[in-house]
Amino acid sequence: MSDLDPETFDQRKYAEDFAKLQRAYKNAFETMNDAYDSELVHAIDQTILAESEPFYEGDGTFRIELPEDPHDRLEGALVGEEKLEATLDRYVEELESEIARVFNVR
Repeated sequence: MSDLDPETFDQRKYAEDFAKLQRAYKNAFETMNDAYDSELVHAIDQTILAESEPFYEGDGTFRIELPEDPHDRLEGALVGEEKLEATLDRYVEELESEIARVFNVR
């Protein structure tokens, strides 16, 4: 178990820990890409999650803050809102879990 705390994570996430975050995002992408519509997963990755912000809540829990109006960012995507919402929710869960794994806090 890591001695990571929310403040330390916030201060270091884009400096010392950026490579770990990149790895977590990449691993989550690969998992989702293998299990879901790859075009939709790629669109979510590039238009929504690229603008997301990870936060450490403590007790091994991470939270991904999405940009405002994530659905509006997928212009031209031929997917219904329900499918997008379900896939995005699952992707965020996978990403939060993967960050916890990479940072060894679960």
